[in-house]
Amino acid sequence: MPAEPDPIVARLLHSGEPSIRWRTLVGVLGLGPRDASVAAATEAIPGSERVRRLLSERVADGTLPFHPYNAKWRGAHWVLVALAELGYPAGDQSLVPLREQALEWVLSREYERRHIGRVRGQQLPTLHASIEGNLVWALLRLGLSDERVDRLVDRLLRAQWPDGGWNCDRRATGRVSSFGESLVPLRSLNAYARVTGRTDAREAVVRASELFLGRRLFRRRADGSVIDRAFLQLHFPCYWHYDILFALTVLAESELISDPRCAEALDLLEAKQLSDGGFPAEAKFYRVSSAHPGGGSSSVSWGPTSPRLANEWVSSAALVVLTAARRIQVGVDS
Repeated sequence: MPAEPDPIVARLLHSGEPSIRWRTLVGVLGLGPRDASVAAATEAIPGSERVRRLLSERVADGTLPFHPYNAKWRGAHWVLVALAELGYPAGDQSLVPLREQALEWVLSREYERRHIGRVRGQQLPTLHASIEGNLVWALLRLGLSDERVDRLVDRLLRAQWPDGGWNCDRRATGRVSSFGESLVPLRSLNAYARVTGRTDAREAVVRASELFLGRRLFRRRADGSVIDRAFLQLHFPCYWHYDILFALTVLAESELISDPRCAEALDLLEAKQLSDGGFPAEAKFYRVSSAHPGGGSSSVSWGPTSPRLANEWVSSAALVVLTAARRIQVGVDS
């Protein structure tokens, strides 16, 4: 007989947000796309209020009237990433104009001139790799990839540093990559390797993971001190920023969450669980505004931001990670 789900899981399964139901069914309960409840949640996602708001600023030709990337967080690049996070069903051709906006910019000569280079005085390549990474990941998740995704992946592979990560700073010392620029490419290359079977992409994933695992996700190698206190706060969405929950999410997707060097970050995450079973968004990287996009303006809210209030998005992400790490067991039959 099916076991009664944990109270927080039951709450998430009855959320008014279909994406929360979908994330819980798939990531916590481990149900597949053919399950009727998963199919129902997926079918409801395009009609949700959050999705409608994200797409509401499109003009007649299906594009968004802003810069695809610099209009944070409402340009085409960011809307595609948000839809992928929401579990938006793959293959919707109405999103093609947004894809074309994002790809046209990232593959333009202007982009190459401004965002691709080398560390001064060294041969190390520089790249804002989270840009390519987020777009590759989103297009794969949304079923909108084509041969141009291969070009972006090749760009990422060429720009990977010896320590496994990426860096956009032309004044960098060259000794260590950027956490903020390296986590999203790891995520995208893992998704790409799964789809294509390319071994060089999977090898790049393993190499990139060492940048984080070798530092236990948040500590300096030299003295064990915390690299940045903001890494320990929980956020949703992270966009391109770094925190331990996002890192654990990516490592779980990459089937590397069982590495013992994740243990301390998992302990910290578990310690943040609230008395009602949920997890809080302790800070955020956006502000809700109907004004012209830019400066972190979002057309939607992603729930409460308070260390004392559960946030459905953070809660579902945390439970997915803890399930993957076998810190909790929430099955349909157990």
